[in-house]
Parts: sequence; C-alpha cells; structure tokens
Amino acid sequence: MSSHVEPTLPTEKVDLNALLRLFYPADSETLAVFERAEPGSLPETPHQLLDHDAHMTITVEAFHGSPVNVRVLQTRESPPQDSPPWYAREILLTREDNGSVVQYGIVRLWPDRFQPQTWDEIRAGLLPLGRILIQHEVFRKVERIGLWKVIAGPRLAEFLRVAPGTITYGRTARILCDHVPAIELLEIVAPAD
Repeated sequence: MSSHVEPTLPTEKVDLNALLRLFYPADSETLAVFERAEPGSLPETPHQLLDHDAHMTITVEAFHGSPVNVRVLQTRESPPQDSPPWYAREILLTREDNGSVVQYGIVRLWPDRFQPQTWDEIRAGLLPLGRILIQHEVFRKVERIGLWKVIAGPRLAEFLRVAPGTITYGRTARILCDHVPAIELLEIVAPAD
C-alpha cells in the first residue's frame, strides 16, 4: 500500500484517520483502536489533561511537576506536488527529571504558516512544539476537536511502556497560529499510575 496521503488543508475538523495514515498507512490498529469519548466519560486525570484548549506541553509539565523533552520517532513530508506542503512527525514527550513517557503524539503542520526562524526550530525537533511557539511569541489558539478512548495496540504499548490492550485517552486538536489554521494534532496521554 502506498504511503501517500491525499493533501488537505487544516479545517474545522481534524481527521483522526488521516493523521493515523501518515505513519500507519496499512494498519492503524498496530498503534491503537480509537473510540470517540464524551467529556463526561473520561476518568478525572485524562479529563484534566485533555479536555481543554491549552498547549499540552504546558499542561503535562504542570501535571507532572517537570519540564518535558520531545523525542521525534519519525517524520514525513508531503509529496512535491502537494500544495501547500506539509510536514508531520510522530513524537513522545518525556519528563526531563526521570525520562518517563507522558505523551505520544502525531503532529502535522504547514511550514508556510510560520516565520523562518520558528519553522527552523520546529523542524530541528529539539524542543516541544508548544515551547517553541511560546518562546517565539506566536499568537496561537488551541482548539480541542475530539476526545478518544484509546486501546493500545502493540506499537503504542511499546511507546508508553504498557501492555497491549491497556486503555488510555487522547484528543485531536488544531492550533491556529496568527489566526490561521497551522497545526493538526493527535495527543495521547500515558495512563495514570
């Protein structure tokens, strides 16, 4: 199966399946099974971590009492014919103090929505996206689009260091930068201890 994903522009709706196909084109269940969740159905900790319109970087750092680092697992870029071009990465956020994984994510963004210096730092993959946007004082608005019950497949279980079949939760979101849709996200929090 081809790994080409049809080009899309960020819209009101963040397409979970389109994000998953960026890195799991043949079988997204290798990563996880997703079931739509209502805000009131989430346990307290995932509700606190996911049901808001704030940056996850700030949220998980406050919750865990530690700054977080980003680990880029893999990246993808749009084929040359796609316009405007997009860039995507699969990431983990880890606690700076003990290295434990606190979040898995897929991020797709449109480089032409950023100033060159901001884009260069994002592409370098050395700092969490939220921290870069804040440091560059990019006007941003985070919009939580959907909440998900997530049943870990073998790949997500490996990343989060849990057993396959473990239930956790996630969200799809988009970020407007300088009033323009610029980023689509899938963010899955590690299960609470």
